[in-house]
Amino acid sequence: MPDKPMTLFPRHDAPQSGPQASRTLSLLLACVFASTVALVTGCAELGDTGPARVSAGPLVFPGPPDEPRFVYERTITSSADVEIDNSDDAFRRMVTGAQRSGYFLTKPYAVAVHRGRIFVSDSAERAVKVFDVAAAKYFTIGSEEPGQLVKPLGLDVDRAGRLYVADATQKMIMIYNRDGKFLRKIGGSDLFDRISSVTVDPAGQRIYVVDIGGVKSENHRVRVFETATGRHVMDIGKRGSGPGEFNLPRDMAIGKDGRLYVVDGGNFRVQIFNSDGSFHSSFGAVGRQLGNFARPKEIAADKDGNVYVADAAFGNFQIFDPDGELLMFIGNRSEQGGPAQYILPSGITVDEDGRIFFVDQWFSKIDVFRPYNLPADQGFLVNRATASKR
Repeated sequence: MPDKPMTLFPRHDAPQSGPQASRTLSLLLACVFASTVALVTGCAELGDTGPARVSAGPLVFPGPPDEPRFVYERTITSSADVEIDNSDDAFRRMVTGAQRSGYFLTKPYAVAVHRGRIFVSDSAERAVKVFDVAAAKYFTIGSEEPGQLVKPLGLDVDRAGRLYVADATQKMIMIYNRDGKFLRKIGGSDLFDRISSVTVDPAGQRIYVVDIGGVKSENHRVRVFETATGRHVMDIGKRGSGPGEFNLPRDMAIGKDGRLYVVDGGNFRVQIFNSDGSFHSSFGAVGRQLGNFARPKEIAADKDGNVYVADAAFGNFQIFDPDGELLMFIGNRSEQGGPAQYILPSGITVDEDGRIFFVDQWFSKIDVFRPYNLPADQGFLVNRATASKR
């Protein structure tokens, strides 16, 4: 990934002439052919755009003739997608005609990644499913006491790999080590109305919990706690539509320079706060144009400060710079369920290498997109045993 966030993406503020006019024309053609990705140049409305274009080569974003920034890498739906098939099992299936099986995602919601280990909350199976690509193994977290989960939703990991899970039914933040050992919990019905997500600072010192509230609740806010003690530090926001106020907040991410980015779902925007909780600015509005929101869900930030927002109505995620200027989007609504095709997307995260992990609940899958300038055999999402044989 480049040092400056804007070098990764094309800009859209130049006059519409010369090369920029050609780019605009290519984008309009992309809309006609239902491209899954576009840049901000006045292209058509978002929404049902049909199946993605079929390409003979890798599926890249944006498509030709623009310079590619991301490439579709893989889809994960079950343990069979990460575990290595041994020769005995392969021979047995060849003889018997049996199909390879695995433990499948049922109703995935959120995703978090630490050094090649993918954590996915599955609210239907009341557990966090773990796909460790680097070690080629699969296991679950929260299936039994202590630390049993009831309705896991939002997830996050700190720099050390500790896992934080927002349990909506128990109204608790459950904390585990990287291997799933239960450590402690924070929360309770006296602290939250209806939690939806959790975010932790990289050092693991503060926990930010989004309390979505509800129609009859005034507690639409982000609550902040000390991780070690569980002490309540402060609240950010209250119910309303003004600056710094929320209507059904959904998720939060910590961006560059410690800024806090909160998805304000009912107000169809992302609000930005300083690290002390004071209001900074906001971007977005309700609509069907590029840069608008219809049903924003989860949010993520990369190391350069770019912000990624999943929208369940558009069937995509939009990428913004740290100040809220739209750079591009990936995905479209489709019943096909192929790469970059979604009906009910929810969770999103960006790992240490810049790979994007995007969850779709309807198709029970995680799509992975790799930065185009990152070789496929580099980074944490590479199986060590397979790579050593090359």
